[in-house]
Amino acid sequence: MTEQTSQPEKDKNALNQDAETEKKEKLETTDQEKQTEENKTDETTVVAEKEKIDEKATEEEEKTEEADNNVSDSKAEESVEEDGGEDDEDEDIDEDPDSQQKFDELSRQELVKILEEVVKETDISKIKTRVALIKVAYLNKTKNEQQEQIEKSIKEDSGEQSEEKDDLQQRFDLAFSIYRQNKSRFNKELEKSKQENLEKKKQILEDLKELINSEETLKKTYDQFKELQEKWKEIGMVPRSEVNNLWQSYHFLVEKFFDKVKINKELRDLDLKKNLEAKIELCEKAEELLLETSIIKSFKELQKLHEKFKEIGPIPQDKKDEVWERFKAATDKINERRREHYAQLSEQQEGNLEAKTALCKKAEDILGRENKGMKDWQENTRQMNELFKVWKSIGPAPKKHNDEIWDRFKSSLNAFFENRREFFNQVKEQQLNNYNLKLDLCAQAEALQDNTDWKKTTDDLINLQREWKKIGPVPRKYSDKIWKRFRAANDHFFNKKSEYFSNIHEHEAKNLDDKKKLIEDLKNHPFGDDKKENLNVIKEFQRRWMDIGHVPIKQKDSIQNEFRKAIDDQLEKLKISAMEISTMAYKNKVENLKEDPNARRAMGRERNFLNGKISKLREDIHLWENNVGFLADSKKADVLKKEFMKKIDKAKQDLQVFEAKLKYLNSQD
Repeated sequence: MTEQTSQPEKDKNALNQDAETEKKEKLETTDQEKQTEENKTDETTVVAEKEKIDEKATEEEEKTEEADNNVSDSKAEESVEEDGGEDDEDEDIDEDPDSQQKFDELSRQELVKILEEVVKETDISKIKTRVALIKVAYLNKTKNEQQEQIEKSIKEDSGEQSEEKDDLQQRFDLAFSIYRQNKSRFNKELEKSKQENLEKKKQILEDLKELINSEETLKKTYDQFKELQEKWKEIGMVPRSEVNNLWQSYHFLVEKFFDKVKINKELRDLDLKKNLEAKIELCEKAEELLLETSIIKSFKELQKLHEKFKEIGPIPQDKKDEVWERFKAATDKINERRREHYAQLSEQQEGNLEAKTALCKKAEDILGRENKGMKDWQENTRQMNELFKVWKSIGPAPKKHNDEIWDRFKSSLNAFFENRREFFNQVKEQQLNNYNLKLDLCAQAEALQDNTDWKKTTDDLINLQREWKKIGPVPRKYSDKIWKRFRAANDHFFNKKSEYFSNIHEHEAKNLDDKKKLIEDLKNHPFGDDKKENLNVIKEFQRRWMDIGHVPIKQKDSIQNEFRKAIDDQLEKLKISAMEISTMAYKNKVENLKEDPNARRAMGRERNFLNGKISKLREDIHLWENNVGFLADSKKADVLKKEFMKKIDKAKQDLQVFEAKLKYLNSQD
């Protein structure tokens, strides 16, 4: 102390020189992150960086804040400014790749569940980073699942895409809304805390002024000064608008204090030595960052080292340039690596943009083609699917073009599959119509499968098979089932037919015996006096005769004639004429007409029919009788006369029947 007081002017010059050195080496800042580093709250800075992932609206503000965080050296200043435009979401997440990988391995449901638990914490500074990482992982999972859905729709011949939110998305949005509300409250409380910190720092400035004007001893004032320095560092953030002026005022008063108390040279040298060791350690850490594989992580760590470098006080003058050049050299190399990384990334993305533009043109070409049928649609769908696979294998385009080029490709993709969907909807409608037609054919075939009229049923089933072939395809899920149903009915009939004809002789012999027995029953049947009842009995015998199948071909005519003779004999015994048979049957028909809901109209149609038949028969009889009169006497003429006479007799009999029917019909009005 004696030496200092004996040389006041010399010490004052030394102190001024040291203060000037310290002033030059201290790096000024107006940025929020500088203030955060100044107060030892690095974690809050990282959280603020991560908040860019959650709120795009603050991106420009973040970039501006980062760009303002310049160092006095031009190269250091360049390193901070370059980061302003590149600090996007991917770079933030790259800062902690292990944490990001942990969340990427979780499912969407697990991520939402974790987020719902995390947002219960109201201290935003503790959860910002986790929320950001969870959100990035969740968005990536959602994007991947949407791409998988597009691929699945393409494979299932459907370009439909659902736009509705699922339950997980709603839970995610609700949890994230809670986080935003808590964050808003947190920010308000933070601003309030900043104002309180501002008042505390202003009070420290007033205390420094009083300390400078104090007459206390060096030991006491220096201890008080150190205590105020510690309090200054412990106080948190203040409003940004006050940071610069506050720091300059504090720095100015610190220099004034050094002038006032005239700290001895030994203490200053010790302080300079400690600062030198600290800055050398920072140089070593900066050089270690050259080995870091992550460009983003190394650059962010470098920014933190720059903040610490600025915070450390002055070092010996003879080491100042050497240490700074060493730190600056490591900074320049890291910046150069970063510039090369983004240049290479930019070049690669430009190439991706060209490749994706070519895919867009091919997709638009496919979209413009005319698809004449199923084959064209299948081929063009295959080509469009191939384009989509190639698209997924190409990396991102430059950010300003990435969304635009995807929208262009996606619009062609969506339009193509929309047109394809319309085409297949029409095909499905046609297939459903074909299905209904084939169902009808199945019903007809099943109705015929047990019929034993082998010839007619065979022809009918063959006709149904021809119609089946003419009808187009049906929906795939029904194709096998309906074909098996149709084929089963056909097989059932033809198997029965084959079985029948394999034993045809046995069946025919039995049928012959049955018909002989039926003739005997007809001959011996005890008829009564009721003609109508007798006629019904004869009709029943005729029906039973028809139900019996074929007989051996040799006996066919003889047995048929025998049955016909038995019928005629019974009719003759019962004195039932052909006209009576016909009239009796017609009476039943008229009774049925009366029961028709439109009986009057039905009987009118029947009357018109009978009148038409009667007129036609009269014309035919008149014509044939005239023709007979013109025939000359000869053998050929006699043959023709006999033919005409048969026709005339038959026509007259029919005429009598129709006239009797008309008379009966008229009597029913």
